[in-house]
Amino acid sequence: MPKIKDHLLAPEGEAELEWARLNMPVLAQIRQRFEREKPFSGLTVSVALHLEKKTGVLLETLAAGGARIFAASCNPTTTDDRVAAALSSKMEVFAWAGQSKSEYYSCLNAVLDGRPHIVIDDGCDLINLLHASRRDAIAQVKGACEETTTGVNRLRAMQKAGKLSFPVFAVNDAYSKFLLDNQFGTAQSTVAGIMQATNKLVGGKTVVVAGYGWCGRGIASRMKGLGANVIVVEVDSSFGRKESGLHRALSALYDGFRVMGMDEAAPIGDIFITATGNKNVIDAPHFSKMKDGALLANAGHFNIEINEPALRKMSKKVEKIKENIDAYRLKGGKTIYLLSEGRLVNLARPSGQGHPIEIMDGSFALQALCCELLAKGKRLPAAVHPVPQEIDEEVARLLLKSQGITLPKPTQQQKKYAESFEEGT
Repeated sequence: MPKIKDHLLAPEGEAELEWARLNMPVLAQIRQRFEREKPFSGLTVSVALHLEKKTGVLLETLAAGGARIFAASCNPTTTDDRVAAALSSKMEVFAWAGQSKSEYYSCLNAVLDGRPHIVIDDGCDLINLLHASRRDAIAQVKGACEETTTGVNRLRAMQKAGKLSFPVFAVNDAYSKFLLDNQFGTAQSTVAGIMQATNKLVGGKTVVVAGYGWCGRGIASRMKGLGANVIVVEVDSSFGRKESGLHRALSALYDGFRVMGMDEAAPIGDIFITATGNKNVIDAPHFSKMKDGALLANAGHFNIEINEPALRKMSKKVEKIKENIDAYRLKGGKTIYLLSEGRLVNLARPSGQGHPIEIMDGSFALQALCCELLAKGKRLPAAVHPVPQEIDEEVARLLLKSQGITLPKPTQQQKKYAESFEEGT
C-alpha cells in the first residue's frame, strides 16, 4: 500500500518541522534528556494523530528516546503531506491528505502491524480497532495515551462495558491541556481555519457556537473579540458528566453571551460552529430555518456534528465553490455553505494548520512524559487513568519557564496555614 503522497515534498516538510522545533522549547528540553537516557529503547510506539509539524516534533522526540515509530493520521483530511514526506525517512509513516475511509483504516492497520508496546491516539479509532479486530496486536501493549475529549469519552464507555484491555492516560483531561489546548488552541485555530477558507469578515456577524465546554468557550470568546454577536447553544443534559449543559449555559450567560437552543438560533445565525463531540447537533429542521448564505463549520473531532447526509438530501445540487467550501443549493432556493466537508475546520488541509505551536508544545510534552511513564514499566490496571499531577504541574512549570517566568515557592508560614485550621482575624 502507498505510505505517503509524494517524497519530493520532504524539503518543504523539513522546513516546517524546523520552524516548529524552534518554537517548542519544552519538547526540546525533554528531547535532550531522552537522547541521554533512551527510555524507549527496544519499544515500538504506534500513533494516530493529526500528522503535521507539531506532531512531527513529538514523534522525533520519542524517536530520540529510542522508540521505533509507526505513524498514521487520526483523520482522513488533516495530514500535511510535506511533513509526512519529511518524517518518512526517519520512521514508518502511513498518511496522506484526502484519504478514503478504506484507505484511512488501511493506514491504521498498518501502524498496528508494527506490534506496538505503546499507543498514542486522538479520537480512539486506533485503540478501538485494536480491541475490535486487531487483538492479535494487543498482547504486548503496555498502555496508551488519548489526546482528545471525544476519544476519552469513547474510552470511558469501553471501560464501563468491561472491554478495555490496557491502561490509557486521559491526556486530554490534564488541567494544563484542556486549559490551554482545548480553550485557547482550539479557539485560535478554528478562527484561523474559517478565515483562511472564507476570507470573510467576522465583525458584525451573528456567530452561533454549539457547546460551551472548554473548546466552545474559547471559540465564543475569540469570536466576541473579533466583533461578532455570539450566541451559545446548549442542551439540558449531563451525558454522565459532572458539568451539565445547564451549568455550561449558566456560565455562558454570565460571560455575556445570549444562550438558547439550536431551534431558536438557526434563523438568526450567519456562521455556525459546532464543538460538542456529539451527533447531529445541527440537523434537517435547523437547515430549513437558516438564512440564505449561512456558513457551517465543525470544530469537533468527528464529522458527525453537522448532519451532512440530511443536508445533501435537502439539496437539489451540491458543488465545490473552492478548496474547503461546498455549496448546498436547497430545493427552496437557499444556499448553505459547509466548510471542510464538516470535518475539523481548524485542521483540514490546506486552510487548517491546527493549534498554535506553543500550545502544542505543552500538550505534546504531556504525551511524551506519560509515554515515558508507561515505558518504564509502571503496571496500571486496564482503565482510563488521569495524568499524574506531578507530570501536569511539571509541564505547566516548563511552559512558564520557557516564557521567562519562575514562580516563588510559598513560605513555611503559608504552607503551615494552608494545612491547618487556623482562623484569620
